Amino acid sequence: MAEDLRQSPLREVHEEAGAKLVPFGGWNMPLQYSSGTVAEHMACRTGAAMFDVSHLGTVRVQGDAAHRSLQWALTNDLDRVGVGSAQYTHLLDASDASVLDDIIVWWIGPDLFDVMPNASNTDRVVGALTEGSGDLDIADVTADRAVIAVQGPDARRRLAAAGGEEVASIGRFKVASARFGEIPVTVAGTGYTGEDGVEMAIGVDDAPAVWHRLAEAGVSPAGLGARDTLRLEAGLPLHGHELGPGITPLQAGLGWVVRWDKGDFRGRAALEAEREAGPWRRLRGLLAEKGRPPRDGCAVRRGDDEVGVVSSGNFSPVLGQGIALAFLAPDIAIGDKVTIDVRGRDLPAKVVKPPFHQ
Repeated sequence: MAEDLRQSPLREVHEEAGAKLVPFGGWNMPLQYSSGTVAEHMACRTGAAMFDVSHLGTVRVQGDAAHRSLQWALTNDLDRVGVGSAQYTHLLDASDASVLDDIIVWWIGPDLFDVMPNASNTDRVVGALTEGSGDLDIADVTADRAVIAVQGPDARRRLAAAGGEEVASIGRFKVASARFGEIPVTVAGTGYTGEDGVEMAIGVDDAPAVWHRLAEAGVSPAGLGARDTLRLEAGLPLHGHELGPGITPLQAGLGWVVRWDKGDFRGRAALEAEREAGPWRRLRGLLAEKGRPPRDGCAVRRGDDEVGVVSSGNFSPVLGQGIALAFLAPDIAIGDKVTIDVRGRDLPAKVVKPPFHQ
């Protein structure tokens, strides 16, 4: 029931715009607006679109032990970036090195970090960070803010036109406090679409005003449907599909997120064992021939042998054909021809290296 779900601070704005709201990660979030998913997708690829991503968690970590705790809990190395930067990283299961969550860390001040987990994983991330944390202040501040992502090749120009000149100036994977007109925001040069853009954390009372100003500047509202097709075209993983229980960074082709030279981290021993043995499957892209698009769970065959399974699949609005991410046997190479079983019908496909669109 919608009444049992967490509500975005922008819920009334979405309802006024005619959005279709659906459950997602324990939240009631917009799937699409009246224009439809394909139009919203293309608005992001050709102009600018805005997404309510308030369902992402925000765990504020501060104190003398904050940096040390994050370095141990997460796979990437914060010392490769520094204060005023954002970093993509993983939280691993200590026993089998599967990815409990993929996370963006906003390094706001010397001893101040905002850790951004996926919608349903906030409690899990808080628990991991408190293991042996020492003098550490951790607070879930998700309810105190909304998060709006503005993405697309024209995103920065339209942000500036809406009164967000400071916001528009924030570089890729940089983090800063800024003002959207008179409204204070924290902004990062991050996103989940494969396009340029930013994500803004805004006080809940100010979020509707920011949304309306962006709309007046020609930024199109877009929902979860377009966000998913955009991230799939960009070859970006989705927790619960390309990441999650039983899936390690090495299987997902994300070994670059693991910094072996930084010292110990949660799950390191198990991941080292897999690195030495070699992962038993690897994530690849599949470019399908014309026809019904592949979907999550479809079997993949080479000849008569089943060699993998689709983890995410859909129709690509830009390419005009089906695309998929799939976990395949390690001997399947880029350029190989395979067949996807789509509800009993064979769909020929070619193995490719994501992204599908860049």
